[in-house]
Amino acid sequence: MKQPAALIGIVAGEMSGDIIAAGLIQQIRQRHPEIVFVGIGGERMIAAGCQSLFPLERLSVMAITEVLGRLKELLGIRKHIFNYFKQNRPLVFIGVDAPDFNLRLEFKLKQLGIPTIHYVSPSVWAWRSYRVKKIKKSIDLMLTLFPFEAAFYEKYQVPVKFVGHPQGDAFPIEVDEKQAKQALGIAENRRVLALLPGSRKSEVMRLGELLRDSALRLQQQHGDLSFVIPVANEYLQALVESIFKSTEQVKFQLVIGQSQTVMSAADVIIMASGTAALEAMLLKKPVVVTYKVSPLSYFLIKRLANVDQVALPNFLTPTPLVPEYLQDQATVENLVAATNRYLQQSEKVAELKHVFAQVHRDLRKNTNQQAAKAVMELINYD
Repeated sequence: MKQPAALIGIVAGEMSGDIIAAGLIQQIRQRHPEIVFVGIGGERMIAAGCQSLFPLERLSVMAITEVLGRLKELLGIRKHIFNYFKQNRPLVFIGVDAPDFNLRLEFKLKQLGIPTIHYVSPSVWAWRSYRVKKIKKSIDLMLTLFPFEAAFYEKYQVPVKFVGHPQGDAFPIEVDEKQAKQALGIAENRRVLALLPGSRKSEVMRLGELLRDSALRLQQQHGDLSFVIPVANEYLQALVESIFKSTEQVKFQLVIGQSQTVMSAADVIIMASGTAALEAMLLKKPVVVTYKVSPLSYFLIKRLANVDQVALPNFLTPTPLVPEYLQDQATVENLVAATNRYLQQSEKVAELKHVFAQVHRDLRKNTNQQAAKAVMELINYD
């Protein structure tokens, strides 16, 4: 009688997790094609060989109100996944990001004696650090994308391995700025200011006018600037267009779905705080970070935070290099002054690019291979 295939459980809760998990699945199945992956995943995970029991989109909820509105469904999905793996015991369960969904599932599966791994650390090092106690009880191994995260877990005796960042492998060390400008139809002698107001409607609503007015002020000071705005999708295009209307002073160029090309072409980037700041660093670009939330949200975040910075690059460099202007500090005057320091101080920019290049090399660890090796070593699978 044929032995049943070896099973690994895996759940990703959003598109970024789908990308990371797909790379891990591909790497493991290259060496062990007999292993079957089952759980929840998106198009990339399914293409890599994962059987998804539910559509990934059912877990992709953002706002608290959206979570509360679908709480019954989410709890039902988690219960179904738990029961599936209780009846079909995997060699290991891997929760990829989505900590609110995965950590509780990992905790319950670990109580059954199933090894558990969490891949992509929650921002426990930045705020709500008390969660590390729950994490320690829920997992057998944490796989982190950044070295400072591994140092945090080591301090609390949580088994951890830094595996590098997949984008560190994917992004080139040398950026072809000339080619990026050509792709956007921008003359080589023009300097480019990229404006990234965020990928969510709420972000664009809070930051759009601030970035627009900062650009208008900079246009008055620098006649050789081109302003380019990448938007995440067509849904946001109309909103961005309504805010960044062309004026006599400046014309804004909108580009859909080409944020990496836009940032590659940029001399300076002003952006909403988020994962795009890491991409800007990997492209060795001077960046100014800003963000605004509601006064109540800001109050609560400040109460729970245990770090002073928000931009990822500032946690990866020996000293913070990315200026951050949050809440009341998010003003036209501050953004313009920070941008001008980059535009007028070439030595400062050269130093920043040198440091960012070194960080990029540190994150280039062949992440998929490192993560796969860590998984198979934990379960002692040859």
